[in-house]
Amino acid sequence: METEPHPLRYESDAPLVERMRALCMRYPEAAEVVAHGRFTFRAGKRQFAIVGAAHDDRDAVEFVPDPLEREALLERADVFVPPYEGAYGWLAIRVDSDAADWDLISELLDASYRRVALVRQLRALDADPVVPLSD
Repeated sequence: METEPHPLRYESDAPLVERMRALCMRYPEAAEVVAHGRFTFRAGKRQFAIVGAAHDDRDAVEFVPDPLEREALLERADVFVPPYEGAYGWLAIRVDSDAADWDLISELLDASYRRVALVRQLRALDADPVVPLSD
């Protein structure tokens, strides 16, 4: 029995997807994969960022937080535990594409990449660090 593919939550050229693509694809061996109707970004095979939170109609970005920062992040009004991935330690932050704190989001994505990346990917990153994008 064949199942229907998940409809895309965002178009490929949506501002949030384009901004996330610009931030995420700078990492060593980064890959963009559409999975379950959402754009995901991976360090090789392991996801480190997801555009959109499952069953949430507002813009959000999911990430794997640094365990030492998890509780502080959860005190923020714009951070929440997303369905599905939240059971595996992921968090999500609501994003207003025009007014988002992209410096913070960039830091969260960096920590997330570092949590899932392979040693060789981390060595490549540390040899040639990702520089923040200027607005």
